Amino acid sequence: MPKPAALVLVDGSSGLQFDYGLPDHLATSVVVGCRVRIPLRNRAAVGTVIDLHEVDEEGFKLKDIQSLVDPEPVLTPPLINLARWMSDYYTCGLENAFRAMLPQAARDGKGGEQMRKQVRLIGDAAELVEKLGKRARRQAELVTHLDTQPKKSQRLSELLDELGVGRPSITALEKAGAVVVEDVVVKRDPFADEEFLQSSNLTLNPKQAEAFAAVRESIEQAGDEASAIKPLLLHGVTGSGKTEVYLQAIEFALDRGQGSIVLVPEISLTPQTAERFKKRFAAIQDQVAIMHSHLSQGERHDEWRKVLRREARIVIGARSAIFAPVENLGLIVVDEEHENSYKQESPPRYHARDIAVVRAKLEGCAVLLGSATPSLESWHNTQIGKYRLLDMPERVDDQKMPLIRILDMRIEARKQQGGMAILSNQLRQLIEKRVADGEQTILFLNRRGFARSLLCPECGKVSECAHCSIPLTFHKTDDRLICHICGYARIVPRRCGECNARNIILAGYGTEKVEEVLKKVFTGARIARVDTDVMKRKNMLRKTLADFKAKKIDILLGTQMIAKGLHFPNVTLVGILNADIGLHVPDFRAGERTFQLLTQVAGRAGRGELEGEVVVQTFTPHHPAIQFARHHDFIGFAEQELDFRQKFEFPPFVHMVMVTVRSVHAKRAEFSLKTLYSRLKRDLPPGADIGEPLPSPLVKSHDQFRYQTMLRAVNPRSLVRHIRKVMEPLSFPEDVIVTVDVDPYQLS
Repeated sequence: MPKPAALVLVDGSSGLQFDYGLPDHLATSVVVGCRVRIPLRNRAAVGTVIDLHEVDEEGFKLKDIQSLVDPEPVLTPPLINLARWMSDYYTCGLENAFRAMLPQAARDGKGGEQMRKQVRLIGDAAELVEKLGKRARRQAELVTHLDTQPKKSQRLSELLDELGVGRPSITALEKAGAVVVEDVVVKRDPFADEEFLQSSNLTLNPKQAEAFAAVRESIEQAGDEASAIKPLLLHGVTGSGKTEVYLQAIEFALDRGQGSIVLVPEISLTPQTAERFKKRFAAIQDQVAIMHSHLSQGERHDEWRKVLRREARIVIGARSAIFAPVENLGLIVVDEEHENSYKQESPPRYHARDIAVVRAKLEGCAVLLGSATPSLESWHNTQIGKYRLLDMPERVDDQKMPLIRILDMRIEARKQQGGMAILSNQLRQLIEKRVADGEQTILFLNRRGFARSLLCPECGKVSECAHCSIPLTFHKTDDRLICHICGYARIVPRRCGECNARNIILAGYGTEKVEEVLKKVFTGARIARVDTDVMKRKNMLRKTLADFKAKKIDILLGTQMIAKGLHFPNVTLVGILNADIGLHVPDFRAGERTFQLLTQVAGRAGRGELEGEVVVQTFTPHHPAIQFARHHDFIGFAEQELDFRQKFEFPPFVHMVMVTVRSVHAKRAEFSLKTLYSRLKRDLPPGADIGEPLPSPLVKSHDQFRYQTMLRAVNPRSLVRHIRKVMEPLSFPEDVIVTVDVDPYQLS
């Protein structure tokens, strides 16, 4: 006779799936998406229920599920379907996809909730005090105190400290039935200490109104005709008011009883974005959940739990927030959709923007992608009709786009007799004027540390990382040479390790050195630096940005953490100290990234009543990426770049799959890749192409040597199927690791 059973995917890299019986006490509680404890051989394990069906027990007996980890399912059916899609498209295990969807505390089976002891008064205070009288004076004081507290309760430890009483007094009252000591859940809210004043909707200009109407139409139609609803790409210049469109669209979804997810690319954007949303929805701010990696594990778990319990209907966060278990999802917003940080570089190697589009289709909801500099993949999709384009070409309130000046640093170097200038004379004078006028300046340099490398001028030796094939960066504050790939650090040598020369020099510069120069040049200015070296402490970034907004800082120097999405009305000058970083690298996206970064950084200027100005220091002033950025001409840049991509068969006209083999033994990694390459080359799908096996641009990382080959085809699924078919029967040496990255964003 068939017996009800649950198919459980066991946690772990093995991807094991087993049927388990449903005991009577769990028969109605176990549903698809539940986390359960199960017996596995001679140990207990945790897994996820992925299917319910019936099994004929012939010649064997199913083991029963032991218990539920959570009383309710943590993965909804659409999320399970999304995980299956990810497993198929990104060639990752299904368990890997589930792991990406759940916070650590929920994955480890411990629940993650923090409990505390709370003392609550349950008797009549006046009657109790009279009864206790002088006989138990300390107990009477406890009762009187509890009677004055909100909800007549207080945390046990606080109560004992505040009144200076011992635990026996509480125990005596507990035995007398006057109080109860209970466990309550502590809600770890990252914004618990802040108050938010309600802000109201702003009046939309005609272009904003058109965009909002299109989003509203998409939300209304999505539930009925999900397959026919196109993703929306909102191309709005910096300062055009895209966030206000997001806010009003989310409010519209809320009024319909639907939830929303908002993705932002950088953690630096999350505090300011969260503040705007908390203010707009101040009346229901508890229904706004924040998810990003700078929260503690407990805070992340509690925010996720708010969503799971349907207490929060709006989720704001970085890429992993796309998996938030929002019920009745109405809208997904991907802000700055072009950003590389939406790409996960460890398994599963998903792209949050693409996952948003797929999830919107599975959930039957609207998806809105927004950017001043859209990715060429998304832009191309609007040109071929897959996406619908919404355009906001002007800033709000008739604000002008900032004037961008290009400074040729080759000329500046000649003026300074061959020395490398950090600040050109023109930029220095402009900063002095801003400081004198009480206006603010942002300086951008996408390189942290004091000096790029330590160089011996006698023999040319550069101090390199012992574990990676890159130079070590000098950090003056730590007085260490540090690897920005693996974190390896060593003391600064006084002599060259190759030729024993003493006159080793520091080459190049980073944000730490620039900060030192700024403090010497602008002695009266208030200067702050924002990069991962100084923003280590929790909430340090939020405080620094708040101080800058409050005009307590004159010059803000930073890396890409301050490059995009931030809104500071008093900033009238932006200086880009070295526009060439990232431009001359072996990556077909180098020009696109440089154009996007320059345009985004420039967009921080002139967002208030005063006009903005941007100074770009570069050694290659005539590069198309720099010239198109100078004129704020995204369409011109996109046309030229897409023409180049089409001719040379690069995305978005084809899909790429990068296969990387790494090992601590260089020869073994190289041989393994060549063997795999020879098999992949056979019976390639029609129209597919495979590149020669070569060392990666970063040939050594974390003590592992890396070799790679690239496959290209119009249909990515045909490539994925071919790679799976070739790799499944193969076995590699234990110390050889093979990774498959579909639609890679980092080619190194």
